[in-house]
Amino acid sequence: MAFARNHWYVVASTDEIGPAPLARTVCGDHLVLWRRSDGTACALADRCSHRRFPLSLGSVVDDLLVCGYHGFTYDCAGTCVAVPGQTRIPTRADVRHYPLVELGPWAFVWMGDPDAPDMARLPDAPWLADPAWTVVSGMQPLAARYELLVDNLLDLSHETFLHAGSIGTPEVAATPIEAELDEDGPVVRVSRHMEGAQCPPFYQRSTGLTSPIDRWQDIEYTPPGFYVLHSRIAPAGVVPRADGSDPDAAHAKVLYGITPSTETATYDFWLVARDFAPGDPEVDDYLATMNDEVVGQDVRALAALEQRVAAEPDGAEVDIKIDRGGLAARRALATVVAAEAGIAATAEPAGRP
Repeated sequence: MAFARNHWYVVASTDEIGPAPLARTVCGDHLVLWRRSDGTACALADRCSHRRFPLSLGSVVDDLLVCGYHGFTYDCAGTCVAVPGQTRIPTRADVRHYPLVELGPWAFVWMGDPDAPDMARLPDAPWLADPAWTVVSGMQPLAARYELLVDNLLDLSHETFLHAGSIGTPEVAATPIEAELDEDGPVVRVSRHMEGAQCPPFYQRSTGLTSPIDRWQDIEYTPPGFYVLHSRIAPAGVVPRADGSDPDAAHAKVLYGITPSTETATYDFWLVARDFAPGDPEVDDYLATMNDEVVGQDVRALAALEQRVAAEPDGAEVDIKIDRGGLAARRALATVVAAEAGIAATAEPAGRP
C-alpha cells in the first residue's frame, strides 16, 4: 500500500512525549520520540545505525538518545555524537530525523523530505490553542486500514445505529446531505442540517439544551489524515445573527488525526473543542469519557470490518446517495496518493474498502 508522505500526521499527544523514548510507527516507518529538558520534542528513525536495534529501547541521557544495545548516542537532529571504544565517529552513523511541530495538545510529524517540511500544509485549526475553546482529547489504536476510518467519519449516518444513546438520533440517518469536492485543496465538504431534532445525551448533558434542537454537522476532510466536524447545536428555530454571531447556540469542533501506522493499523487521534461551559471540569470529564466510548465503538466496528475486507478484497458494495461524501473522500485520497507516486488516480483507491 502506498502512503502520502508529503504531509503532516498527528504522531502523539504532546503530554505523551517526555524524557523517556516513545515508539510510534507512521506510514510504515518506525519512529522514536522524546523531549529534551528545554522542552524541544524530537523524532528520529527508531533504528540504530550500528546494528539496527530499536532506539526506543534505549534511554535519554543529558538530552541525548543512547542506544540500549551498544551505546551509540544521537542528538535531536539524528547526528551520532558518540560511539563506544573510539573517538572517531563513522560518517554514515547518523540516523534520519523527522520534523516535528506541536500545535495545542497534538504533535505533528512530517513524513516527507526531512530537509523540506512544508509548513503551509500544517492544518488550519485555531481551536487547538485558542483559550476561548476548551479542549479534551485522546487516542485509540485501530486494527484496520485508515481508509475505513475515513469512510466512517465522512458518513455520519452510522451514528443513528452504532452510537444510539450517545450522539446518534434518528434524524442523522434520515436527513439528506450536501457534499462537494474542492479539487484545488483537495478538501471534501459534507453538510447535514437537522431542524427540530432530538437532542442526543452527548449534547444534552454538556450544553443543558433539550429537545427539540437544530443540529448542524459540517464536515471538512483534508486528505490524507485531517478531519474537522463543525457542530452547531441550538434551540429549534434559533438562527445566527446577521453579523454572523451565534450567541444562543453551542458549538463544538470535533477533530480527528487519521494517522496510518501500517497497511492494516491506524492511530485514531480525536479531539473535541467547545465554546460552551468553559473550564467546567464536570463537562470536561463527561465529554472525554463519552467521546472515548464513541471512538471505541467505531474502533471495534472497523476492526471487524477490516477482517471482512481482508477476506473479501474484491467484495461488491452498494452505494447510495448518503455515500456521496465518503466516495468523494475516496477519490480525493486516491488523487493525493497517486500524485506522489506519479501515476494517474483511479476512481477507487488501492485497498478500497
